[in-house]
Amino acid sequence: MIDLKTMTILVVDDMKSMRLTLRKMLRNLEIGKELLFADNGKSGLNVLKKSSCDLLIVDWNMPEMNGSQMLAHMRKDNNIRDIPVIMVTAENERDIVAEAAEHEVEGYLLKPLTLASLDTKIKSVVEAVNHPEPAKLHMLEARTYEETGNIEGAIDEVRKALALKPNASRILRKLGLLYLEAQKVEIGEKCLQKAVAVNPQDTISRGHLAQLCINKRAFKQAAQLYMEILSLSTRYFDSGVHLGETLLINGFKNEARTLFSRIMSKSRSNRVLQERIIDIFLENQEYGFVTEMVAQAVKDNPGNLDLLYKAGTIYLEIGDQEKALECFVTVDDNRRGDIKTKLHLARIHFNNNRILQADDYLNRILRIDPTNKDALKLRQRV
Repeated sequence: MIDLKTMTILVVDDMKSMRLTLRKMLRNLEIGKELLFADNGKSGLNVLKKSSCDLLIVDWNMPEMNGSQMLAHMRKDNNIRDIPVIMVTAENERDIVAEAAEHEVEGYLLKPLTLASLDTKIKSVVEAVNHPEPAKLHMLEARTYEETGNIEGAIDEVRKALALKPNASRILRKLGLLYLEAQKVEIGEKCLQKAVAVNPQDTISRGHLAQLCINKRAFKQAAQLYMEILSLSTRYFDSGVHLGETLLINGFKNEARTLFSRIMSKSRSNRVLQERIIDIFLENQEYGFVTEMVAQAVKDNPGNLDLLYKAGTIYLEIGDQEKALECFVTVDDNRRGDIKTKLHLARIHFNNNRILQADDYLNRILRIDPTNKDALKLRQRV
């Protein structure tokens, strides 16, 4: 049993001002006897190794290790996995819901915090821990059975929990995953489908359903599920890209293009991801569609010279030398020692009978590298 006044609370937040604010609020509410603090998830885990805590209040957005990553580590550690957690965030609420569903967060609070909201949330979480619902007890018993390898026993306990809460998507999802583990795929799939039906925000069940579709090579259905997932959350880009590549390889080009377009539009600040998608299209020689993506990516990230260089090479592949020239000139203006870019410029000018300009770029290359074979070879032709 957790006592509100004497419990130990760990506050994990990278902002010192927020840690001080929470300390003051908890003191005013007379909640917690001992307060511990950490400035990110990694240091929070270190505190948990040394100290016993009754409740965690964790910020979602932190450097080095964020709240989500900290929770993922906690839930894998038998010694600390059952500590109740309240997540504090100012981020998009849809992603919070998905995060809570994945890591079984007991509650979450949106900034700015108020005394009333903090008081109500802590009391409700502690009450749920001290007096768990019968369905929760069945789920804990199911976990014990599962960990000892008794999948049928775990299924039986989860079915008892479901009888008490028939519209709980988390219970339906767990039942579906247990049936999959028991090699009862059809029943497992139906449970996951019902989890989505009762909770349209359930991205996790959709992810499992998408994987089942991929296993059955039902790629169109998998793509549709991922389109739904991406409309709800921004946390599935990597798996979405992997599916898009699978779609391309297996000839579902239209579905791949639609999926990649959605990911590109939602990840405009993620340069690494966007370049990865562009590379996938280049590897599969999808030059026409990738040109549109590159144009938008360059527009969104005009200072990304690597992306601009890649755009130039793509324009060369599709035969648009003038657009390629524009890209390479900008790169060359900002990277004076880049021999590869100068070679491209020299070749474009030579191919368009602009001999003086080609010669000028070749001279620049040879001043940097007098033995450059490509430049010397083109110089002979000039």
